[in-house]
Amino acid sequence: MALTSIEDELRRLIADRVRAVAEQDSRTLVDAHHPEVVSYPVLPPVETHGTEAVADGLRTWLASYAVGPEYEVHRLHVGGADDIGYCAFRYHVSGRLHDGGEVDMWVRSTLVCRRVDGAWRVVHQHESVPFDPATGAALVSEAPVD
Repeated sequence: MALTSIEDELRRLIADRVRAVAEQDSRTLVDAHHPEVVSYPVLPPVETHGTEAVADGLRTWLASYAVGPEYEVHRLHVGGADDIGYCAFRYHVSGRLHDGGEVDMWVRSTLVCRRVDGAWRVVHQHESVPFDPATGAALVSEAPVD
């Protein structure tokens, strides 16, 4: 078995997340979280605790789509030492909701991870939507990075 770096392992965690969203595999998504995860998701509620809350939010989110969701990770940064790591990235989500609404938005995400029994688990996640302060509207296109 080849040795992998923490960065490789965390990149695989994110790749598994992208694949699970594409397959609407909420079990894989939930299993990536520590049972006591603290989450600040984009969609209400503004704060959750534990994997049951994560599971409820994921089921609701995935079920809201008639087409999609499409989920693409961009500008992924990972790092860590020993049994603590982080993933910071932006993701683009798009699709059509059952009510006919179209989703096309960018979200910033930071995951704090801990290796538990050899597997990386998300212990804290925070998502936010960039917005135009002049209008309060969410930005729907990716802004360039200086």
